[in-house]
Amino acid sequence: MGILNSIEQTTKRAINSKHMLKGITLASFLESIIVPIPLEAILVPLLQARREKIWLIALMTTLGCMVGALVGYALGYYLFDLIGDWVIQTFSSPEQFEQVSSKMENQGFWFVLTLGIVPVPFQIAMLAAGATKYSLIGFIVATTIARSIRYFGLALVVYFAGNQAESLIRKYKTKAIIALSILVLLLWWMSSLL
Repeated sequence: MGILNSIEQTTKRAINSKHMLKGITLASFLESIIVPIPLEAILVPLLQARREKIWLIALMTTLGCMVGALVGYALGYYLFDLIGDWVIQTFSSPEQFEQVSSKMENQGFWFVLTLGIVPVPFQIAMLAAGATKYSLIGFIVATTIARSIRYFGLALVVYFAGNQAESLIRKYKTKAIIALSILVLLLWWMSSLL
């Protein structure tokens, strides 16, 4: 309970800070590369409190995540031989990384898009994309779509549900993730038929 209380207190301080946009961008950057705490714990209350900047907050959160994703891609691309074993042991397993690498080579765009939506560590997709030298443009496009769905989707829920957004997100989060995942997997399957 201590970490949730700490997040709540940090969020309350950030809401009215003149550095709020920089802070959420930095938090998104850090969450995308190293912090295992879901950004929603900070983002949803911030969106609710600062509705006049709801779309700008979603945009800055997406941009922070994109910069973090590019750092993760670059680490995989340039430093995988040096730090790859440590990263694999920290965030996954050699078998899981081997499966991810195989998927990247064959269907990288859909793989990155799917991992950007489902609740698994996105660091795996970033490092695998870089380590397998997957197309940077394809990686950026897939990551932008996935993270925009995540952050602008939360902003949309807050826009329409207002103060009820947190309870709605808590109640329907799993169902929404499953529905989005099924939709992406269906599109992925349909693209393989072409």
